Amino acid sequence: MKTIAKTFQTSIDIKKSQFICRLFPAQSEKEAKEIITEISEKYKDATHNCTAYIVSDGEGYDDDGEPGGTAGRPMLNVLKKNEMENTVAIVTRYFGGIKLGAGGLVRAYSKSVLEALAIAEIVEMELYELFRFTFDYQHIKTIDGELRGKNLAIVEKQYESQVIYFVASRNVEMIKNIQEKLAKELKIEHLGNRYLEKIE
Repeated sequence: MKTIAKTFQTSIDIKKSQFICRLFPAQSEKEAKEIITEISEKYKDATHNCTAYIVSDGEGYDDDGEPGGTAGRPMLNVLKKNEMENTVAIVTRYFGGIKLGAGGLVRAYSKSVLEALAIAEIVEMELYELFRFTFDYQHIKTIDGELRGKNLAIVEKQYESQVIYFVASRNVEMIKNIQEKLAKELKIEHLGNRYLEKIE
């Protein structure tokens, strides 16, 4: 799946109306709705704040007062056509006094999202199993060698009273093999599935 690395914003003018598209990364419907509420409140002076989102637990859109089907749905369609997920699109419109008509609105809102996607930093995400490796400092060299040998990715390291590695893998058997081989040196906990940036 594809998502955006961070928030992006673009602005286009069509027949004196300003369309500002903001893209946000979001993991859940709850997070998406919180972002939408915050932006709608922040730019409540706008004529419309139209929205669309696709996240892990749902999707949605809102025309925010524009004629039905002319804003939110076209925005959602652009996200889908570009295979975007875990993404929120909000287009803030400041009306310039010239009506665009239904077709013009569909084109304007679609173009606004397309232009934002064109400049956004898009990253490939994949579903991985995430594991916590906990071990004593004297075993760092052994654990590092084992992970390198199996080409496993460490997504985060923490150095506390013990060393903690967060390891992403799509091969659970490989992790089991490491656990069996290094049972005395290493404790492994399965943390569930996570979408992470694609690991080469």
